[in-house]
Amino acid sequence: MSAPAPFPRVNILGVGISAINLGQAVAQIERWIAEGAREYVVVACVNDVMHAHSNPALRRMTNAAGMVTPDGMPLVFLSRWLGYSQVDRVYGPDLMLAVSAMMAERGYRSFYYGGADGVPEQLAAAMTARFPGLIVSGTYSPPFRPLTPEEDAAIVAQINAARPDVVWVALGCPKQTVWMAEHRDRLDAPVLIGVGAAFDFHTGRIPQAPRWMQRHALEWLFRLKTEPRRLWRRYLIYNPLFVWYVLLQLTGLRRVPLDGVREQGDG
Repeated sequence: MSAPAPFPRVNILGVGISAINLGQAVAQIERWIAEGAREYVVVACVNDVMHAHSNPALRRMTNAAGMVTPDGMPLVFLSRWLGYSQVDRVYGPDLMLAVSAMMAERGYRSFYYGGADGVPEQLAAAMTARFPGLIVSGTYSPPFRPLTPEEDAAIVAQINAARPDVVWVALGCPKQTVWMAEHRDRLDAPVLIGVGAAFDFHTGRIPQAPRWMQRHALEWLFRLKTEPRRLWRRYLIYNPLFVWYVLLQLTGLRRVPLDGVREQGDG
């Protein structure tokens, strides 16, 4: 039976967003590593919430995570509006840097799973240069197709043999959430964390929005300009739909239960 979720969850379109800030998230991940827990972390933006809202199976996988961080500023604003004033953005790339700094101090081990061919290795070089003492125990870039059962078993064996404390997963939304949920019980690492584009940001393959745009919920505009062909649907269709569905939820015209959320602990 899973342990209680460590923080209260805010119901945003049926997705339980953890009412946390960056410091709380890092401290909880450190506790899980020290305890040898078996948890996964979903770093959720509006796009993740919309995918989970429309897919009950994905919603249950998302809600079963030990933490679902408020990666997007709209999720932060909504959480505060609903009474959780302590909530702040837990942005995937920032979470990766903060947890990696802690891991370098404690001697914990990272495994990088995901990204295009060669990217995990570039990331390992960049992160170990940035955080002297950080141990990278392995890297793997999966092919852009479903793995065969034999290939999947081999990568599980490879990750377990590397003995990481955290497996960083960058497969995109919603694929990385599904992968973590399906592999959580097969991997020995205490924590799996899905960080989306963080691999590309920290290797310099994709530029990050300026901090002022991030703080004012304008990062979507920067990313749309940077990758219009890949991201236009996410920002020009899903974002307006998100606003509409949230208005329906706030007015009580649309109710979506928190399917799959564990009992809450004390945090």
